[in-house]
Amino acid sequence: MSYDPNQPYQPPVAPGYGPPPGHPMAGPPPVAKKGNAKLIIGIVGGLLGLCCVGGTIAAVASGDDKPDVTVDEVAAPLAEQDAAGTKPAPAKKTTAAPAPKAGPGLGDPVRDGKFEFVVSKVDCSKTKVGSTYLNKKAQGKFCQVSVKVKNIGKEAQYFDGSSQKAMDAKGTEFSNDGTAELYANEDNATFLNEINPGNSAKGRLIFDVPKSVKLTAVELHDSPFSGGVEVSLS
Repeated sequence: MSYDPNQPYQPPVAPGYGPPPGHPMAGPPPVAKKGNAKLIIGIVGGLLGLCCVGGTIAAVASGDDKPDVTVDEVAAPLAEQDAAGTKPAPAKKTTAAPAPKAGPGLGDPVRDGKFEFVVSKVDCSKTKVGSTYLNKKAQGKFCQVSVKVKNIGKEAQYFDGSSQKAMDAKGTEFSNDGTAELYANEDNATFLNEINPGNSAKGRLIFDVPKSVKLTAVELHDSPFSGGVEVSLS
């Protein structure tokens, strides 16, 4: 193989291989095609997009999209409203339950069976009733209960003091003193006094009770077998 003496020496190239870069016989370096560059850019961009989408999904799944709110951040606006003069809602007024209605007392008409009763007065100051020669003394003291009895039925009915009762605050019952009532009442007003329909009779029921006892009520009946009605003496 001969060389031109006027050319610089070049090393031989092995058969089947191109000249190394920079060799005068190698020529210009290859240029990448534009289509391949765009493909590479698209692949890189797609990978970046997938990474962004994946990060967003992970953030939503973990609840990172919800901001953390502290108690102080919630209470601060309320405190500012109070400082500005916001008035709290007025408390609801509670209505007290009405007091139970008191039972019938002096001057109140009450009814039992065919009779209507009105108790007008109570006197426990005496220890003797009757006249100078016909009288009775109390074992303790006499409590005299003045009562008016009216027949509101359609038949005659007997009024008798022995059907009536008196009570103290403890519920102790006292029966009438029939003999004292005979001396204290005219015309036997409280002893088997027959009263026709529409008529009335007045009399005093007398109870002999200890001096320390205070009567609080009487229970009035139109007969020994009736239910009776209670009247307060206080």
